[in-house]
Amino acid sequence: MASALELLQQHYDSMPPVAVMGLSIEGYAGHRLTLRAPLDRHVNDKGCAFGGSLASLMTLAGWGLVWLELEAAGLEADIYVADSHLRYLAPLYDDLRVTASAAEGADWSGFADQLRTRGRARIELVARVPLPDGRLATDFSGHYVAIARPVAGAGHAG
Repeated sequence: MASALELLQQHYDSMPPVAVMGLSIEGYAGHRLTLRAPLDRHVNDKGCAFGGSLASLMTLAGWGLVWLELEAAGLEADIYVADSHLRYLAPLYDDLRVTASAAEGADWSGFADQLRTRGRARIELVARVPLPDGRLATDFSGHYVAIARPVAGAGHAG
């Protein structure tokens, strides 16, 4: 049986625009997901990482983190990014590496409980892309929404 990380990688690879990115999962621990992608697939006219690629990778890292946390809680839901904000702080001339985690004050157990009781939940995440020297190239914050999927066979009796 495939692990949650293998399933997530398969899901990423099943989306043509994402597959082209060369995205790989570097790790998942402590409620943090780290993704990597090679610079040569994301280089812009200045030789550094393309801003749209950074935004996409950060959004995907947040989405994947929510998916993994729901998987760990035994929940299934459709996951959407509701809004996001990002800042480009310095050009990145290296492979893209992003780590996503819950924002300060965000609560994974409360998120899961809200999804169970209301069928819908929202959580704020942050993601960061470091430069090789440790400074930040880009940072991101976004709200993700999970909407419970209807249970098979549930519905109105006819």
